[in-house]
Amino acid sequence: MTKNDVFTFGETMVLFQPEQMLPLEYVNEFPKRVGGAESNVAIGLARLGHSVRWFSKLGDDPFGRYIHKVIRGEGVDTSTCLFTTQASTGLIFKEQLSPEDMNVYYYRKGSAASIINPNDLDEDSVANAKILHLTGITAALSDSCYETIMKAVNVAKENGVMIVFDPNVRFKLWTEEKAKKILGEIASHADVILPGLDEGQFMTGKNEVEDVAATLDVTGDKTIIIKLGSQGAYVHTSDEKAYVEGFPVEQVVDPVGAGDGFAAGVISGILRQESLQQVVKRANAIGAMVVRMKGDFEGLPTYQSVEQFMTPSSTERDVKR
Repeated sequence: MTKNDVFTFGETMVLFQPEQMLPLEYVNEFPKRVGGAESNVAIGLARLGHSVRWFSKLGDDPFGRYIHKVIRGEGVDTSTCLFTTQASTGLIFKEQLSPEDMNVYYYRKGSAASIINPNDLDEDSVANAKILHLTGITAALSDSCYETIMKAVNVAKENGVMIVFDPNVRFKLWTEEKAKKILGEIASHADVILPGLDEGQFMTGKNEVEDVAATLDVTGDKTIIIKLGSQGAYVHTSDEKAYVEGFPVEQVVDPVGAGDGFAAGVISGILRQESLQQVVKRANAIGAMVVRMKGDFEGLPTYQSVEQFMTPSSTERDVKR
């Protein structure tokens, strides 16, 4: 079994995103792309120079094969992926009415990924990774997906694998009561938690950033990084609490995928054993880069390009001198 820096799993769907900013009923052409939170993170990490394995169950259909080829082509290890004839690959349609106004329509009920069960999980993939990345989306897909998440958590705990958890709340998939309970359960096992402020507020019932972070840190030894959009992020550990400034974006082209890019940046920095503020600074930069380009993963940068984005140009340095 090949060892990887990161293991992650979840549903990836075929994404149809028109070029026109129109209501979907007036759109006639839909370019085909790929979209999924966990695969976005996997691709982001691969571009940043890390080895990562992504697992899912795909429909044994043209869409499933397309997803598999795209993600494998991005340098992600897809060797444990499964194909099934029992269900179809899920679909997403994006409707963009303006640069800031976007609706997302999911056609994923009963999809191939929703029938993932604990027996499908390759335990060695978890045990041999340095980091297990999880999102709340997978747990919300079905009871069997939730059970698979918890099996992965147990394997990670038994083998000393760090768990990074992004709640990624999707209220369309479950009730608020069930979401709060299960997200809290997964978070209690995680070493690093990456909520948006609204997600953290939902999970804790607190409003202020610092109170949200402190409440999520139930054991006093977790790293909590709260995403604050254009304002950057807030970092909370037992001995460090700080705001890390974001990067300005003149125009948002597509906001979807920014949080996944942020997660990839955080995980990459942890693997590089950088200071936490440097980790979050790069994660903020990646999020800013992603929103400037259409598509879920297309704007994810390489390590060199994000470093260049974070560094003033030679002309700017000359002016400062």
